[in-house]
Amino acid sequence: MSEIDQIKRVDRTLIANGAIIDYYQDTMELPNGKYAKWDLIDHKGAAAVVAVLDDGRLLMVKQYRNAPERVTLELPAGGRNGRNEDTLITARRELEEETGYECVNIRFLTSIYTTVAFCNEKIDIYLATGLKRGKQHLDEDEFLNVSSYTLEELKQMILENKIQDAKTICGVLTYAATL
Repeated sequence: MSEIDQIKRVDRTLIANGAIIDYYQDTMELPNGKYAKWDLIDHKGAAAVVAVLDDGRLLMVKQYRNAPERVTLELPAGGRNGRNEDTLITARRELEEETGYECVNIRFLTSIYTTVAFCNEKIDIYLATGLKRGKQHLDEDEFLNVSSYTLEELKQMILENKIQDAKTICGVLTYAATL
């Protein structure tokens, strides 16, 4: 057994409950016999959607994000309604809520952990095709614009550092790799 396999959590203390996350402090026993305090952000998980229109363009949402303090261009996405909700259901719901589109076909592309050093947020990313326009259902505190881009435009925006959202970069590039 290697040293890293000997690290174990001996205590977890809830520091704060949030609307989206809970913050814990873990006490970890290290291979050298010492103890360390590690932070953990606990998240219920989410889903994102690479939504491809019949003409090949991808649906994207622009919205203000508090952490980077700016408007971002992202894949449609959102959190699960509880830890047991299947992310396929989350993906379908968020696609319709944010873009106003429903899909005929949806399949799993990949999963990502957003920040493995201190957060357990896992986002399952799906590919949706056969899109049909429905009705957008934004949350009361949600304000966003929907637009579409070619795959080449999005790849160029990633290379130019105009798109920095991890789920969007992973989703777009994973989709591109499947073509």
